[in-house]
Amino acid sequence: MFVTAQPPAPTRHPAAPQPSMRNRRWSRLRRGAVPYLYLAPALTLLVVWTYRPLVQAVQLSTVSWNLLPTSPMESVGVDNYRKLFELPALGDAVWLTATLIIGLLPFTVVLPVVIGFAMRGITVRSSKIYQGLIFAPFLVAPVAGAAVWRWLLDPGGGVVNRLLGTDHNWIYDKSTAQLTIIVITGWHLIGFAVLAVSAGLAGISSDYEEAAALDGATRLQIGARITLPLLSPTLVFLTLMTILLSAQWSFPLIDTLTQGGPAGATTNIYYLLWDYGFHSFNAGLSAAAGVVLFLGFGVVAGFLVWLSERISFHDN
Repeated sequence: MFVTAQPPAPTRHPAAPQPSMRNRRWSRLRRGAVPYLYLAPALTLLVVWTYRPLVQAVQLSTVSWNLLPTSPMESVGVDNYRKLFELPALGDAVWLTATLIIGLLPFTVVLPVVIGFAMRGITVRSSKIYQGLIFAPFLVAPVAGAAVWRWLLDPGGGVVNRLLGTDHNWIYDKSTAQLTIIVITGWHLIGFAVLAVSAGLAGISSDYEEAAALDGATRLQIGARITLPLLSPTLVFLTLMTILLSAQWSFPLIDTLTQGGPAGATTNIYYLLWDYGFHSFNAGLSAAAGVVLFLGFGVVAGFLVWLSERISFHDN
């Protein structure tokens, strides 16, 4: 008689303890905080070097102070803003800033597109040489460039007047001072703009041009109807940079060559707020001009970003 062995009963292990709701919540919080820890250094620097000075500028715009540490600050409320808008120099500075922006757009948008398209038809090695030659002025310090241009535009024996056969004082003549600042600033910036356009052209797939060429499109039609629309994000970026930073770009040249003259012919809004602060020693009025400049260009930047999303084409 045989007895059938029964399989051993399964061993019962104690159930693993389930994490409490509080522990799960803390674990999710730690995982969610990791990206912000990586961003913390950049956010800290942004607050310290951007937002804190901005708040201090707003506070400074409500006081009257001559920048002397021993002189007390006198609260004047919005009186600085009222004085600023009553000054005729503000309107003139805004107009000169607008003419500066319009004058720089050919150097930062139009000519770079023409040069970028022209360099597409040459060899890669030659295009790099041309890009280096065009980019070289951007590497020249503005003060050094201003010194060279002062020598080139000298009314007595400058190279420009010798070539034109004149003795015109380009820098200190009210009718040509602003044009001179525009040309010199554009000479500095055209290299950066050409590099940006070349990068934008390099990012456009050649499949579009090949498909259009197979359909019988000419090079002019391909450039106007395919390449330029696909290049629109780069062109919008250059336009935005020109509008927002043209007054800042021209500041070293104005301060070196004309000091805002002659007779205020080159005093744009950026140079005006610097003049109020460090020539007139009116820190409150200068800060008020800076706040107005920040708000004005902030509205313009917001509008341009909104507009760029509607008119730009993207190669997806």
